[in-house]
Amino acid sequence: MTREEALEMLHSHMQNTNLRRHCYAVEAVMRVLAKHFGEDEESWRIAGLLHDADYELTKSDTTKHVVTVVAWLRETNVKEEIIQAIYAHGWKFVDGCPEPQNKMEWSLYCCDELTGLLVAVALVRPDRKLSSVNLKSVMKKWGNKAFAAGANREQITLCEEKLGIKLEDFIEISLKAMQSIAQDLGL
Repeated sequence: MTREEALEMLHSHMQNTNLRRHCYAVEAVMRVLAKHFGEDEESWRIAGLLHDADYELTKSDTTKHVVTVVAWLRETNVKEEIIQAIYAHGWKFVDGCPEPQNKMEWSLYCCDELTGLLVAVALVRPDRKLSSVNLKSVMKKWGNKAFAAGANREQITLCEEKLGIKLEDFIEISLKAMQSIAQDLGL
């Protein structure tokens, strides 16, 4: 599957601009993480782009989230590693989803939540831009559990144990990736 085919799949199933932007953000982070680990950037970015492709259709019945997009992907020529990464990102949230097993799967699992936190930090900046966000501003909000309460910090911090990347470095990597596509994110 090419990125263009992945975009077509995403756009055909997801109309909400902010949800699409979330997928673009995760794609950008996954691409940079693939480069960091010396892995296939195209596969990692497609996993990031499509990880929530079924969300609009399944948000009222979360038991179908992840399962639906995996079914769509099984009907295409997508690599199994992409399917498995997307499936594993539902671990602890969707019954039957396996625990992530490798760097690609753990990267998707950890960065998914972080992208939302980084967007929230940008939105409280005076200019509402990712360019004005830095590690210090993120860490200042990190300890406030009421801030971006939906961003599961425990899930994000697994980057240290499962990926061997210190939290601060993981935030920096993710932030820079998102800043590189800030215009696509509207930030």
